Parts: sequence; structure tokens; C-alpha cells
Amino acid sequence: MSETGANEIIGARSWAIAEGYIPSESTGNGRALESHEAACILNATGDHAEVEITVFFADRDPAGPYKLVVPALRTVHMRFNDLEDPEPIPRDTSYAAVIESDQPIVVQHTRLDSRQTALALLSTIAHPT
Repeated sequence: MSETGANEIIGARSWAIAEGYIPSESTGNGRALESHEAACILNATGDHAEVEITVFFADRDPAGPYKLVVPALRTVHMRFNDLEDPEPIPRDTSYAAVIESDQPIVVQHTRLDSRQTALALLSTIAHPT
């Protein structure tokens, strides 16, 4: 909210992640150290956001849409590793994603690569379209 109490629009309805890759290998034990990709989605609106994700590949047709709801005034940290319906995201395969919502949202892309004991973490804001 602004100083006057009026709601401001935060985010966009369409986002792109141009680079994705889920390693099939991980070091350590448990979910916390599993190699993964995530879309961290913020919904700062007063309405639930209906979100659809389409995943693109270099050598095959796109997968999706994957559907999820981000409740009003909440955040969801969605791991691409966990997407199953309509099909799992293949490991060791480059991909890109387009995320579309019926409400303005903010999307941040994060990867944890734990194939080596010296972990690598990257995070960047997705590209709003």
C-alpha cells in the first residue's frame, strides 16, 4: 500500500525464464540439498492468482500447462522438480518456461546445483513480458 492507503499494482501477468536445467544428481541427504529449480511467486494482490506454466525444450514440443494457485497476499515457492501433471520435467535437459497469471505476480528463478560438495546457488528475477 502507498502512503495514501491505495493499493499499487506489483508485478506482471506474464513472465519468462529463459534458462532452466535440473541436474539428476545431488550430494548430501534430504530435500534441502536436492538439486532443484524453483519459481518463487509473490501474489501481492487481494485475489487468488490462477497460474499456468508452459515448459519449452530445444528438441520437442512444450509441456504443460502446469496449474497452481497462489493465494492472495501470499508467496509460493514452486519447485520444477515437483511438477508431475501433465508430465514430470526431465532431468539433465535444458528448458525454458513461460509463467502466466490472471493476477499481477512477481517471479524469481532459483537453482540449487548440489552435484558437487561445493554447492552452487543462483537466483535472478524472471523477465516480465
